[in-house]
Amino acid sequence: MVRTRFLKSTAGAAALAGLASACNASTIANAANESKVKVAGRQVVVPLANGEARVDVGTLGVTARTKDGRGTVLSDPANGLGAPGTVSEKDGTASWSYPQKGLTVTARSERGRLLMDVRSSQNGDLTWPTTGTDKATSRLAVPTSEGLGIPVNDPFWNSSKGKLAGEDIAMAGGLTMPFWGYNLGSYGVSYIVPTDIGTNLKFLSQGGRLHGQTTHTFAKGNSTQAYTVAFSLTDASPVASATDYRRWMSEHGQLGSLQRKMKQNPEVGKLAGAFHAYLWGDALTAKGVQEMKRLGLNRMWLGYDANDNPMKADAVAAAKKAGYLVGPYDSFANAQDPKTADNPSSKWPDKVYPDGCVIDYTGKPKPGFGGRGCYLSSEYLAQQESEHHYMADRTKAFTGNGANSYFLDVDAAGELWRDFSKTHPMTEAKDRANRVARMKKLSDRFVLGSENAGAWANQDIAFDHGALTESTNYLWPLQKDKEYWGAYYPDNAPKFFFKPITLPADATKGMYDPAYRLPLYETVLHDSVVNLDRWELSYYKLANVQKTRALLGMLYNTPLNFNLDGPTLKQHGAEIAKLQHFFEPLHKAAATKPMTGFQWLTPDRLVQRTTFGGDALTVTANFGKTAYQGLPGGCVQANLPGKAPQRLCP
Repeated sequence: MVRTRFLKSTAGAAALAGLASACNASTIANAANESKVKVAGRQVVVPLANGEARVDVGTLGVTARTKDGRGTVLSDPANGLGAPGTVSEKDGTASWSYPQKGLTVTARSERGRLLMDVRSSQNGDLTWPTTGTDKATSRLAVPTSEGLGIPVNDPFWNSSKGKLAGEDIAMAGGLTMPFWGYNLGSYGVSYIVPTDIGTNLKFLSQGGRLHGQTTHTFAKGNSTQAYTVAFSLTDASPVASATDYRRWMSEHGQLGSLQRKMKQNPEVGKLAGAFHAYLWGDALTAKGVQEMKRLGLNRMWLGYDANDNPMKADAVAAAKKAGYLVGPYDSFANAQDPKTADNPSSKWPDKVYPDGCVIDYTGKPKPGFGGRGCYLSSEYLAQQESEHHYMADRTKAFTGNGANSYFLDVDAAGELWRDFSKTHPMTEAKDRANRVARMKKLSDRFVLGSENAGAWANQDIAFDHGALTESTNYLWPLQKDKEYWGAYYPDNAPKFFFKPITLPADATKGMYDPAYRLPLYETVLHDSVVNLDRWELSYYKLANVQKTRALLGMLYNTPLNFNLDGPTLKQHGAEIAKLQHFFEPLHKAAATKPMTGFQWLTPDRLVQRTTFGGDALTVTANFGKTAYQGLPGGCVQANLPGKAPQRLCP
């Protein structure tokens, strides 16, 4: 396969619903006050939904005061700005400049937030805002994938073991969504950066505490001269920053809907209640598919390699007869010399290779996956499509067996490219736009999925493999050790996917410790994108975290994924069916509903509760060893309205 690689809160559904109502009310009230931005000497005072913010014109330091009088630091000052120009105020917006840096800044109140725009007339970097430095800050929330909730003084995450402190995180790629937030006791703060391209976020450890440092690179050639940051005061919910970002997306018309996708393509409805699996060996056959149905697997999404031995038409027909979704794993992002390519999906006709390679700033092709071939320019393919139909012909060939789904590797992930080619130049923003356009076109015909989907892609795909997987920095070194992880053979069941391994202690803690996991992605996008772990992390691959992954899946209302061959079906088929039977009614009830509540029910954060659609589904998971109100450790309980509680102890 072409593989790419707060404080304890009791604010549940009612509290988050109350927050939404309060935000709506405050937004209406704030609309009348947005013009009340005030200039007071060196400070610009901006009203917020829950208080006010003050921007120091001389330094870009930002403080806030809540309505009940508590003060907080939203950002430390920036360095090297030089002397500011005169502040002017017009139509509710304050403006000023830093001539030495070529920067122009505006500050205004918008829908209860402080919205600051910084524009540059020259290339360069701005490190700002610096966040989480207030002494009252207790917890960080950041969507590195699904989401992490980290005590800022936690020794593990302040050390190199956590693979977070000191790491540069590209907002367009390293985060699934361009926001982060902090808890400060009885309230919180959140930050949204809609201009994520060209922006990096780094968490630094100082005095045993984490704080954030954000740097934006202004580059005319990459069209990143504009930089926007939105600041908010929130409630104390551990997912308050995600709730704020979901509201932002809704306000700006960026939020997708599985319900709408189902109306446009009824096949999308087959995702509800389905587990996902990539098939190998005997499982790729019609007989293998029929065995899944016999075992009681009612709903499945089935994927296979678009290689020399793809799923045959009779097996695809059997899958569709069973009510399953089925489709190839493909990539439009890699090209190799057709004479030496190591897989069919990297072979393209004519001179796509090397003419379509992304060219880096040195004038050389950008090496592709694992150093093989090159990354293929989305701009080149877009230019060629009207005449040569490379993408359309490829899709037609790969789905000639009758497939009703399609998985497009990389496209929805945020690793974007600037192409310095003279014949197909491209900014990162253009790369993103090209990907959105081709995903949108595919989604008109197929139930479309992609890898590690960023929020910007949520309107154009129905499912995602990878955004549920936390802290993948642990994975890449482990996967390079073929003796430990397994290699890409034998062909019918590669050990890379099928060999069970035990994750090292640090990786187990960083990736799957439920005390640190936070459903930020689900809070924002649960009712838009069906989200799963990465394809190489089959349920049976990570032997020491199976129970945790099962509980997380039920708690977050996200499907489990598998790699299946004949022996795996024989050994584990009954257990998979049991898990799927428990999950199916829960997902059918809530897949199209937003996650409306998340709670830690115990001080150790090992008993957790989620709600969906207000009261459409409530799930409680006990990751600990001690029973909680009758729920044993290692068990999950689901409550659907009008039905008896259902319990699973995997």
